[in-house]
Amino acid sequence: MKKLIFFLFILSIAAFAFAGGGKEEAAGVVKVGLVTDVGKVDDKTFNQFAYEGMMRAAKDFGFEANFIETQQPTDYEKNIQTFAEEGYNVIVTVGFLITDATYKMAEQYPDIKFVGVDQFFENARENTLGLGFAEDQSGFIAGALAAMMSKSGVIGFVGGIEIPPVIKFRKGYENGAKYINRNIKILGVYIDSFTAPDRGKAAAEAQIADGADVIFGAGGPTGSGGIVAAMEKRVYGIGVDQDEYFTTMGGGPAPYLLTSAMKRVDNAVYNALESYHKDTYEGGYYVGTAANGGVGYAPFHDAASKVPQDVKNRLDEILKKLSDGSLTTGVTL
Repeated sequence: MKKLIFFLFILSIAAFAFAGGGKEEAAGVVKVGLVTDVGKVDDKTFNQFAYEGMMRAAKDFGFEANFIETQQPTDYEKNIQTFAEEGYNVIVTVGFLITDATYKMAEQYPDIKFVGVDQFFENARENTLGLGFAEDQSGFIAGALAAMMSKSGVIGFVGGIEIPPVIKFRKGYENGAKYINRNIKILGVYIDSFTAPDRGKAAAEAQIADGADVIFGAGGPTGSGGIVAAMEKRVYGIGVDQDEYFTTMGGGPAPYLLTSAMKRVDNAVYNALESYHKDTYEGGYYVGTAANGGVGYAPFHDAASKVPQDVKNRLDEILKKLSDGSLTTGVTL
């Protein structure tokens, strides 16, 4: 009998060691769900970046990951609740517009951890982590580049819905351009949808007709429509969020796409999920900045030969100064 008890004891220790003893194994496989803003996970911009961050974390940490693509804003709560009722451990929601629905569901399901991309929770709970970004910094860099590359002295901006992240992109862009050329003329428009590339394209075409020779598209597929117009009209374009050379332009050739104002949504989502895996998740607010690599700008790719070395050096200098705090964008919201 003693030998049998000893054998069972050793077996139990081995089983615990094999499982790793972590909370994931004790509770079963960790389930992570992502609810998009209106649009799809292959939208080549914001939703896709968040999705890629989740899938990378799922691969590295052994999570089960799924997603729901929101068709209309009235579906936000229903989509979140679907994951909550199915026992998901972490729910990632994407976009500023889904903030209220996320917070409401976090109150209703206090045992579930929530990660809100582009969301700030004024009264953050222990189970709400907002992920924000210094869009004004990457917008500032885009504006500085646009001003240095413009020959007409007129540049354009095509934005999505007029919400804080898009406003910060626009104001940063304007201030960055004026940092280089205080007399530059800046055309800009907000479009009340993130999923209207045809309207973004039409807006960019109108700005190009008015003399703009650089277009910054900042508004999901709507902004990407503006980039496509720039490519077709053979004027410079600047993308947003992801490196649009690989997304919107399919890996090129794209000789007129200068760069993209990057928001590393993928890294932010990955880091948030890693914190859950390591049991260090805390509610609150994370801000991706130039200093921590949360924002920046993409390589010039096919346009590299068109960008003079002194312009490249100036951009590096601006990024460094934004990172160390010796230069500010002048944008406050």
